Amino acid sequence: MLAVELKNLSYTYSAKTPYEKRALDGVSLAIEEGEFVGLIGATGSGKSTLIQHLNGLVKTQEGEVVVAGMNARDKKTLKKLRFKVGMVFQYPEYQLFEDTVAKDVAFGPKNMKLEKEEVDRRVRRAMEVVGLPYDEFAERSPFELSGGEKRRAAIAGVIAMEPEILVLDEPVAGLDPAGRKEILGLVKKLHEEVSPTVIMVSHYMDDIAEMADRIVALRDGKVVADGSPADVFGDREALAAAGLALPTAARVVDRLAERGIELSRRIVTPAELVDALVKYRSEKAARAAETGAETDTETDAADGSAPAPTADDGEGRDV
Repeated sequence: MLAVELKNLSYTYSAKTPYEKRALDGVSLAIEEGEFVGLIGATGSGKSTLIQHLNGLVKTQEGEVVVAGMNARDKKTLKKLRFKVGMVFQYPEYQLFEDTVAKDVAFGPKNMKLEKEEVDRRVRRAMEVVGLPYDEFAERSPFELSGGEKRRAAIAGVIAMEPEILVLDEPVAGLDPAGRKEILGLVKKLHEEVSPTVIMVSHYMDDIAEMADRIVALRDGKVVADGSPADVFGDREALAAAGLALPTAARVVDRLAERGIELSRRIVTPAELVDALVKYRSEKAARAAETGAETDTETDAADGSAPAPTADDGEGRDV
């Protein structure tokens, strides 16, 4: 069953004015229940406008938006549709406002007009899922929490509504590496235990490569790539045309190719890269043994006995 279906969706800001901007241009997309979709694109590509259509934050102008079988144009079911889609915006901790964590997490379920016992159950479960034990954090002020804890509390407020579809807009923005790892681990857990369908917007290509089953790339409001991480990142030319970077593992593959070490361009994660290098070294050694030749410098580079090429992280730093 489809969780989300977009049919020829277009949207224009400030239409018929000197400031008119076409944000989405004929986007058609079908997302199955249970998929983890990574949404990528350069600034201004239409990512935020697209996800804001999913729960009616932006009204449909042209085309159709169908979520969980409900049309976003139908005012009768719009409220129900919004409860089906959990939206976690950039820096969600800025949305905290209650005097205790439990009250903040309970805000959404209360708006759903649920019984108190059900609200309490959802609050407790959501806090436990995000790693904020209820007995320890329920009565604490959200403003006294650490940065990572605040973000967890904000996410708990969304998942307490038990959405079928979880949409995350740059969930690790502003976090240090440890914080990023924690939140990404949480997102994976939420996908497995809470919301079967996840749509994550991120400009961190490494995160998208690791987390997503499928990647959709936007450019100038249009879908320019749609497929598995290996398919999308494997098409270097299309990715460059969209103004997007490669994940680190793919950049290393390209640098190794410059040294004569040819690996698959479908490699997108560190684990895949390690496996490929181990296989390359083994095959090289086997061929050398058959011919009685010594392994050459290529093998040395692959097994770490000679300096291997590095790839920068897109900001001039070696990785």
